Amino acid sequence: MNDLQTKDRDMLRGLATLTLFADDLPAARDWYAEVLGVAPYYAFPSAEAPGYVEFRLGDHQHELGIIDARYAPPGQTRGPAGVVAYWHVDDLEGARDHLLAHGATAHLPITEQGDGSGFITASVVDPFGNILGIMNNPHYLEMLEQMTGASARA
Repeated sequence: MNDLQTKDRDMLRGLATLTLFADDLPAARDWYAEVLGVAPYYAFPSAEAPGYVEFRLGDHQHELGIIDARYAPPGQTRGPAGVVAYWHVDDLEGARDHLLAHGATAHLPITEQGDGSGFITASVVDPFGNILGIMNNPHYLEMLEQMTGASARA
């Protein structure tokens, strides 16, 4: 492998921040805080009047940011569209039920992907029109165990 190929392979090093948009940012902040069980660690320009809030989540403390829809780029669609980011969960059905109980709506049902190797997905639409993907991902658990030495929870 030459230097260019190595550089390209490492170009996307990991999820840094996933951003969502919401017409009512304070309501979205509160909804996600309740659903996730964690308060945002950052708000700009202030916690009282945010234009952006950010949560840190999971094993790698990935960032989930929510932007006031007033600051969306021109042409940004409203409602479910575009890329779906899937978050690993240990209990897919429980996570889906938790999201639905908090006002999300079903988007795609629990679906086994591929050849029975354990990749199972589902998605919901949050009350602000964003698709939230959840997934039981054996590869995620294998990588977590290799990186941390911690046993997988699922």
